[in-house]
This record gives sequence, C-alpha cells and structure tokens, in this order.
Amino acid sequence: MASSNPWWKGGIIYQIYPRSYMDSRGDGIGDLKGITMKLEYVASLGVDAIWLSPFFKSPMKDFGYDVSDYRDTDPMFGTIDDFKALVAEAHRLNIKVMIDQVISHSSDQHEWFQESRSSRTNAKADWYVWADPKEDGTPPNNWLSIFGGSAWQWDTRRQQYYLHNFLVSQPDLNFHNPEVRKANLDNMRFWLDLGVDGFRLDTVNLYYHDAELRDNPPWPADQLPTGGIPRSNPFSRQRHIYNLSRPENLAFLQDMRKLMDEYPETTLVGEIGVDPYSALERVAEYTSGGDKLHMAYTFDLLEEQHDTEYIRTVLRNFRAGAGDAWPCWAISNHDVQRSATRWGRDEDPTRFPQVSLAMLMSLRGSVCLYQGEELGLPQADVPFEKLQDPYGIEFWPEYKGRDGCRTPMPWTDSDHGGFALVEPWLPVDANHLPLSVSEQDQEANSVLNAVRTFIHWRQKQSALIDGEMELVENTGDALIFKRCNQEQKLLVAINMTGNDIFLPWSEEVKSVHTEHGFTGRFIDGEIQLPAYQALFAEI
Repeated sequence: MASSNPWWKGGIIYQIYPRSYMDSRGDGIGDLKGITMKLEYVASLGVDAIWLSPFFKSPMKDFGYDVSDYRDTDPMFGTIDDFKALVAEAHRLNIKVMIDQVISHSSDQHEWFQESRSSRTNAKADWYVWADPKEDGTPPNNWLSIFGGSAWQWDTRRQQYYLHNFLVSQPDLNFHNPEVRKANLDNMRFWLDLGVDGFRLDTVNLYYHDAELRDNPPWPADQLPTGGIPRSNPFSRQRHIYNLSRPENLAFLQDMRKLMDEYPETTLVGEIGVDPYSALERVAEYTSGGDKLHMAYTFDLLEEQHDTEYIRTVLRNFRAGAGDAWPCWAISNHDVQRSATRWGRDEDPTRFPQVSLAMLMSLRGSVCLYQGEELGLPQADVPFEKLQDPYGIEFWPEYKGRDGCRTPMPWTDSDHGGFALVEPWLPVDANHLPLSVSEQDQEANSVLNAVRTFIHWRQKQSALIDGEMELVENTGDALIFKRCNQEQKLLVAINMTGNDIFLPWSEEVKSVHTEHGFTGRFIDGEIQLPAYQALFAEI
C-alpha cells in the first residue's frame, strides 16, 4: 500500500552530522567518504533520505554554519568528487540526498564579505547589512545576537556597523539587494546540478531585516516565551518583529520554489526558528499556495515538555494555526539535548526510545530522525575543558551548549566507538559504547532492531505516509488518533508512560497489526496498552 505521493511527503529523513558520523581519514573528524562507507547501514534502516548538515568550506567558527565558499566542500570533509561519489552511492541505494543551505549569513572569510567591508563604494558594498552608528557611537538599534550581546559589530575599515544574528564572524547578507538573492539561487542551482534532491533551509525566516532598522519592543515580563531560546539568554526578552519573519521574505521563497520546480522530485524544508509565538503563523504562510516551501521543520517536539496532553496540544495547535501545511517533525537534532535524555531520563532506557520514535513516525507529516536516535543514545556528558561549541562556552553552566548531542556515532564498543583511530574532535561518551551499532545488531530486542522493524513496517502503511489525522480527545495518558486516506484507515494508540493503560473503545476495530514489534491489543471492546507500547489497528 505504498503511497504514490512525492517521496518527501511522509518521508523519513535521516539527519547526519558529518563531523561525527564516520572518520575515514584518521584525523578524528568525520568526513564525506566516511558517510559513504556507512550508507549501507543507513539503507538498512529503511529511511527515504539523508540530510547532511553543512560540509561547505568554512573557518568552522560555528562548525560549518559559517560558510566561506558555497560551491566547495571543506578540505576536512573531502572534495567535490567525494560528494559526487556519496550522491551516486546514495541514489544506488534508493536514498535521496538533502543538504543544508545556510544563506541568511556567511562567514566573514567569504570573498563577498571581504570585498564588502573594503569600502563603501565597492561592487559588493551593499551585499551585507551595514549601518552608521548613532551620534554617540553606539549601534544603530537594540537588536541582539542569538549567541549573546549586540547583533551589531563595528568595522574599522568602513567606519560602520554590520549585522550578525549569530557570531560576530557570521555577517548577515542583505536580501533587499537583488544581486544577493540571485547569487544565492545560483549557488543552490550548482548543487541541484550535482544531483541533490532537496535543501534544508537554515533559519529561513531570518533572510530579511527591517530596512528602517527599527528597535524591537520588549516582551512584557509575564509573557516571555517558554520555548526556543533559553531564558538565560537576553535575546528571549525581545519581540523580534523587525529582525526576523519579515513579509518581504515571501517573494524570495517563491523564487526558490520556481527554481526547485525546474528539478522534479526535489524539495524544500524550512527551519522557522527563534519565533515561538508566531511560528505556526509562519509555517502556514511559508507553505501556503503550493508556490513556496514544500514543508516546514517544526520545533514543538524539541522542547523539554512531552507529556501526552502537551503533545495533544501541539497537534491541536498545529491544525488550528497551520491548517493544511505539511510539517516535518523531529524530537532530536544537532542543536538540542537528545530525546532519550530530554524526554526519557526517568523512563526505561530501552523501551521508551522505541515508543517515542513510533509516535514520531506515526504523526501526519514527514520525519527527521537524528543520527543515534535509532540506538537510543542519551545525551553525552562533555566536560567544560573539551567543549567546542561557542554557544555552550558563552552560557556555561546554565546552558551547556550543543556538544552533548554532537559527539561521534558509536559503531563498535572499542576505543572511540569505532568512529576513529585517534582522539575524536569530541569525546565518545563511555555510556554510548554498550549501545553501539555492532552491539545492538547482535541483540534481537535492541532499540536499533526494534526501530528498523517499525520503520520497514511503517513504510508500507499508506495511511501513515500521507493520511489525514484526527485526534481522539479525552484519552488520558494514551495518545490516540486516526490516520486515514482512501486506501487505509488506521487507529493509532501510543503509551509513552511506564504504566499499563486500559481504555474502553466502542468503535469497530477490524484487525490489529502485529508486524511492527509492539504488543498493544484490542480485546472485548478495550484498548490494552502495556507500558511503553503501541497499538495499530485497521478500522
């Protein structure tokens, strides 16, 4: 009952953080050849695509999210030929390839910025966001950087400030300039011509800024957002109505979509970040009309809260606020604490990851599965002296940064987890070694084999791929919903708690699926969900 929809609609996208996947060259850093070596493993999971975090040429101040050449690979990851070989092998294995596009800002080492900062009259003088100081020499407005401090940095050559929403070394591009827009689209075309199947757009709502550079107003103290940026970061105290999610962005997203439409079966998924109070409005706006993004990457399940009522609220709010928009759900990524810890720290370490991922992959939408989730990896403990993440170093110890979810993939239980023969760029947590791929491969009931079993089953259920979703209310700790399309109608019941749940059910149940590995039952008009179990039934 496979779906005839585009591959991305309901697809499972496996996110790979290249620095930490596999080191093929013996320098302690993952690389493109290492990823290619492990694509057979990725294929064994049954996923539809991989998403590669940045591998472009970069000074690595923000680990690749500061691009100095949009058309080349960084030497630490390999060569363009290595990337071509990766794409060819992925396609041979029927795996699509998506890559990050980080175009809201570049590295300050990019030749564009080097020219832009050289004078106020050069050909690229207006390619970045420059502004004169106030009379007293202070920045032109109150905008703050997500990574701490003012979003403005003084440049002694131009005698002006430039905007940086992240690190000082990540100047923001000026999308009000049509040449900037064209250059970015041309760079995307370069990778499409190399065979990539889609882009994950980093901070897609930060492309444009308010041309008048108006001050952001503050949040009232009793309305500070609870999601996204940590409260310890003063960035969370502003309403960012002038430096992100600007209306001018829509026309550029339409231009992007026109480009993608030239390459059939490609896709755009946009990360709509740091805007918790209007994120759903942006999702609806950015995916409406079939002429902008194909889908939007959502952050709602990347929060600490995960009880059943919270998840129900997320699903209700999405339908109410984003309507028919197609979401891309995730419960872990390279920026947040791993879900096995964030959600499962007090739960069964083997069974909870299985059922939480089954929940994720049963929702209406597409799925991003972060490397290591299929192993049930907990957050790694990285001591301060080995931290690499500038965000974590800046806000330690209240916020420990992102290194704990970026440690190397454990392939074996040997030294450095079989990731490298030398000391890796981040240490492998000893707690990850018993959870390595080689160890779990041999264990029939491991998280890895359970996730494999579920994915392969899920990929054959058309209702779970593209079916509509109807939430069933008033079901207590059980999350229950229906997924239905013209071919199939499924009842899904999920118990993410450590307690057994018995729930009366008066509607007809035709048959209960058992091939997915879960043991939920329907007996005598009652849904029976043992701890950390799920039920999938034809209705």
